[in-house]
Amino acid sequence: MPIITIEMWEGRDKDTKRKLVEKLTQATCEVLGCPKQAVTIVIYDIPKHNWAQEGKLASEEK
Repeated sequence: MPIITIEMWEGRDKDTKRKLVEKLTQATCEVLGCPKQAVTIVIYDIPKHNWAQEGKLASEEK
């Protein structure tokens, strides 16, 4: 049973997330040969002030 975890900045709408999980599920099933019922996807929406790269908060990037 594959479990896919996605961590991304918050702000994407429900329709965008729906499209993402549909495509990820389809690709996973094609590659692994498993039924879609076996695929679990968890999305973590992370605020930019809780995300940093190169020593800087994403919320402070221009």
